[in-house]
Amino acid sequence: MRAIVAHRYGGPEVLELTTLPRPAPGPGEVLVRVVAAGTNPVDAHARSGAVPGWFGPGPHVWGWDVSGVVEAVGPGVTAFGPGEAVFGMPRFPGVAGGYAEYLSAPVGELAAVPDGVDHVGAAALPLAGLTALQTWERAGLAEGQRVLVHGAAGGVGHLAVRIAKARGARVVASARPKHHDFLHRLGADDVVSVPESGEPVDVVFDCVGDDRLLSVVRPGGVIAVVPGAARGAMALEATAGQVGVRVVRHVVHPDGRGLAQLAALVDAGRLAAEVSRALPLAEAAEAHRLLEAGHGRGKLVLVVDPEGVGR
Repeated sequence: MRAIVAHRYGGPEVLELTTLPRPAPGPGEVLVRVVAAGTNPVDAHARSGAVPGWFGPGPHVWGWDVSGVVEAVGPGVTAFGPGEAVFGMPRFPGVAGGYAEYLSAPVGELAAVPDGVDHVGAAALPLAGLTALQTWERAGLAEGQRVLVHGAAGGVGHLAVRIAKARGARVVASARPKHHDFLHRLGADDVVSVPESGEPVDVVFDCVGDDRLLSVVRPGGVIAVVPGAARGAMALEATAGQVGVRVVRHVVHPDGRGLAQLAALVDAGRLAAEVSRALPLAEAAEAHRLLEAGHGRGKLVLVVDPEGVGR
């Protein structure tokens, strides 16, 4: 099978298109023929070698977000059968091998691709969508709350806006002016360039990492910080505790039920991942260059099987 392999850590240039043996599904796993693979900033972070002790020396096939078709099932699998379209974020934060034509995945870490989306759209959804969904749950998002999503046009941010609106929250979205029309189309109640003190919010969902946002949270509220969540508590926690604000730093985890919730929102017309660009698998290095440059709106997706995209 074709796969993008990194034999060492380094810049995007370490990603090479090569041929590897096709994996086989073990007990409780399925073999997925990958049609599209989403990319995320964590992919580039892992490839760079910033956390080599986490992943070992390699070589590695990076990538977690996938959408494709079940090719075969391992012993004990009844949830999916060959030919069914599935998507997910398997094995995170271990190495999953998403930038390849096939990968094996635990069946409980996948869900059926929603009817209203093709494989490119589905591949853009798992990691960012689950990050938004799980973080909102940890933050205690509730109907009627006023919330701020900071960095709202990015991969996680734009999905956080849609999920909050689907849960009945009033959403203030902050992003660069060029993204304001996009955020209005997503349903944000207010769109700003710079969050300012004024009417306080119940929850801040911070996709940028700006401790100054503590000033816009009401006492008893929550600030959920996405960047660097795996590093654990930092100086913000002490400051927030002094004013009665809870800090959430959530590291996303695979969740088949959560994927099914995202799929239900897609089917209901309440959620869709914005794909800013889809590139061929062979251009994985270019996708990583764009990730590191801060490509802007939505998600970048690698197309592994162009003929299978439309399902």
